[in-house]
Amino acid sequence: MTASTTAPSAAQDNHAHVDPAAQVADAFVPVQTRSERPHSFDPADFGTPNGREVNWKHTPVNRITALLSVAETPGGITTEVSDDRFVRPGLGFGDAPRGEFFRPEDIVSAVAWQGTAEAMHLAIPQDEEVAEPIVVSLTGQGADRRADGHLVIEAGTNSSATVVLRHHGSAQLAQNVEILVRDGAKLTVITVQQWQDDAVHVSAHQARVGRDAALTHIVVTFGGGVVRVNPTVELAGAGSEGRLFGLSYADAGQHLESQVYLHHKGAHTTGDVLYKGALQGEGAHSVWIGDVLIGADAVGTDSYEANRNLVLTEGARADSIPNLEIETGDILGAGHASATGRFDDEQLFYLQARGIDEEEARRLVVLGFLSDIVQRLGIPSLEAELLAAIEVELAAVSA
Repeated sequence: MTASTTAPSAAQDNHAHVDPAAQVADAFVPVQTRSERPHSFDPADFGTPNGREVNWKHTPVNRITALLSVAETPGGITTEVSDDRFVRPGLGFGDAPRGEFFRPEDIVSAVAWQGTAEAMHLAIPQDEEVAEPIVVSLTGQGADRRADGHLVIEAGTNSSATVVLRHHGSAQLAQNVEILVRDGAKLTVITVQQWQDDAVHVSAHQARVGRDAALTHIVVTFGGGVVRVNPTVELAGAGSEGRLFGLSYADAGQHLESQVYLHHKGAHTTGDVLYKGALQGEGAHSVWIGDVLIGADAVGTDSYEANRNLVLTEGARADSIPNLEIETGDILGAGHASATGRFDDEQLFYLQARGIDEEEARRLVVLGFLSDIVQRLGIPSLEAELLAAIEVELAAVSA
């Protein structure tokens, strides 16, 4: 495979999920479901987005224009790894396992592929249990600096590990993360975005989970002007599990987005998706789109996805769109839910009736709402850091 290799891109010709009334001869039929989206390694195959495409219509395309072409000068990001025992030689185009599962589905992920001549490869050896988190620190060198990146995280058969991606500073980053969870492995990947306010970060995470393996994937976004992290997880092996969690806190002018895709492909797979967000300030905007596909062979599947948003001030907006596609009736269960609202007046009344003033009551409600995700990280030091960051955000809205 070379850098210009392309995947089939005739998805627009597939009318399986389109209203028959719309199938007019020679008419363009838009992509209707996540599984139909075209894939290509060549950015030119996607064209420049105009904001009307299904995967771009909620994104401020005018703020990510720098990411629509390969970075001319590398060096916009510095990278450090806490434990280099797991760093393998870089992967060029065509070097396995790079590209074993990853297929760009939009122009930015294709740009990141083309712009990364040598991808970083983190590999957990077979049967090894890694007690301490492996932390990859990515630091932006300035808002005017462009960077492309492709990272491959591979958990060997029956291994166990946690990988944390920390994003700081400022940059304009097009990023791919390819995750391979081999049979019987247990892997947690946590990506934390604490950028400065002028950073732009668009990232595609794509993961394949093998037989009796489990992936926990967590997206935490507090900082950045525009941050879009889209995880795709394929539960390929029988008995595999995928748990996808997210936490975001959007301030004035921030756009924080995640388009989640969970594909149940193997039999007796389990999926759990829960994203929570808080928003405050004029122009604060969060977007969550959750797509779950239960394939024809995914018998015995148990899957649920939910998104909850708490709007703290006027002028903030949350878009939440859950989608569920089922191709077999032989499942244990499947469902989805979405809710966006302001403070629960009953909760506030309960706390105030017990002598807690309104400001403190609001603080406790928000902390209780968001700490549900924080407590799933499993890293006490990181949990404490993020709870402190939430306190800082709450102090800003109270000021």
